[in-house]
Amino acid sequence: MPDYPHTQHIKSKPTRFGLFHRALVGEFAGNGLLVFAILLGIVVVSQLIRLLGDAVSGRIAVDGVLTLLGFSAMNYLPVLLSISLFISVLLTLSRCYRDSEMVVWFGCGAGLTRWIRPVLWYAVPIVIVIALLSLVLSPWALQKADEFKRKQESRDDVATATPGAFRESKQADRVYFVENVDAGSNRVGNIFVQSEQNGKLGTMVAKEGLQETAPNGDRFLVLLNGTRHEGKPGQRDYNIVEFERYAIRIDSAPPKQSQPGARTISTLELWRNPTAWNIAELEWRIGLPVSATILALLAIPLSFVNPRAGRSLNLILAIVLYMIYSNMISVTNTWVGQGKLSAGAGLVSIHAVMLAATLAMFYWRMTLFSPRRLWTRKSPRLNLASDAQTISDASREKTGGNT
Repeated sequence: MPDYPHTQHIKSKPTRFGLFHRALVGEFAGNGLLVFAILLGIVVVSQLIRLLGDAVSGRIAVDGVLTLLGFSAMNYLPVLLSISLFISVLLTLSRCYRDSEMVVWFGCGAGLTRWIRPVLWYAVPIVIVIALLSLVLSPWALQKADEFKRKQESRDDVATATPGAFRESKQADRVYFVENVDAGSNRVGNIFVQSEQNGKLGTMVAKEGLQETAPNGDRFLVLLNGTRHEGKPGQRDYNIVEFERYAIRIDSAPPKQSQPGARTISTLELWRNPTAWNIAELEWRIGLPVSATILALLAIPLSFVNPRAGRSLNLILAIVLYMIYSNMISVTNTWVGQGKLSAGAGLVSIHAVMLAATLAMFYWRMTLFSPRRLWTRKSPRLNLASDAQTISDASREKTGGNT
C-alpha cells in the first residue's frame, strides 16, 4: 500500500470574534449617528424658534441668533450623546434578537457577558467626549452665551429697533419706528419718533436718518428732511416745524452686572470654591459620563426581545428606566445643593443603585430566573407529585393505544 502523507494534528485555537466585533461596533455607530442627528435636529429647531421669537421682540439682534444657537446646542450635547449611546446599543442588540443572531451567538458557547467588550469598545470614546463636554466645553459655552446676552441687552434704542415694528425705548419716554435699515451705510429710512418733553408730545417723521458719534463719545440719531409736530393732546395749538437736520441723543444702557451662576463657572473654580450648589453642579458634570457608561451596559440585558411578545416592550421599559434615572440624578443634586444630602451620598447613591440594577438584570437574563422556577425549587414534593402524575398519564395513554 502506498504511504499517504499524514498531516500534523493542530490543536484548536480559542474562537476569536474580532471581525464580528468590528461589524457590531460599526452597526452601533450607524444607529448612534442616526439617533443623534434626529435628537440634535429636534433641539436645534426648538431653540431656533425660541431665539427667533426673542429677535422679533427685540431682546436680541437678528445676527446673534446663530451664535446663541451654537452655544445652546453645545450645552445639550452631553445629554444627547448619552441618550444616543443608550438607544443605539439597545436597538442593535434588539435587532440581533429579532433576527435570531443571538441564537447563533449562544450556540457558539458565548454568553451574554461577551457582549460587554464590543459595547465598551464603542462606548468608551463617546464617554470621553461626554466628559470633555460636561466638564470643560458646556460651562464655557454657557458663560459666553451669558456674556453675549448682556451685550445684547446693553444696546442702544436704535440698534434694538426692529424694521417694520414699533419699539419703545428703555427709559419708556420714546417710541421708534424704522421701516428699513441699511447696515452697510449706517442709515435708516422712513423714521417715526414720538417723545414727550416739558409736558408736550412731539412727533417727528423723516424720510431718512443716520447715526453719528460725537468726539466725546455721545451717539445721536440724526433725522434728515423731516417734520416735527409738537403740542398737548386734546388742544389745537400744535406747532409744525419742517427741518433739514434734527439730532436726537441716543442713551445706551450700561451693561448689567449679574452674579454668574454655578452652571457657567468652570469646573476648576467649582472645585476651589466648594459651596453646596457648586458641589451639586460638580456632581452633575461628573455624573453625566458615569451614567452614560452604566446606561450602555444596562442596554445589553434590556435588549432581550421575545418573538412571541411585542417588539416595543423593551424599548418602552428602557425609556422609563432612563427617565427615572435622569430625574433621580437631578433630585439628588438638588438635595445636595439644599444641604439635605451629603456630597458623597449624592454622588454615589443613585449610580450605585443603577449599577446594582444592571447586575441584577444580567443575572436574570443569564439564569432565566422567574418566580415560578423559584417556587418549584422550593417545593420538591410538588415536583415529584407532578412528575408521577405525568408518568401515570403517559402509561395510561400507551396502554389504551395497545388495546
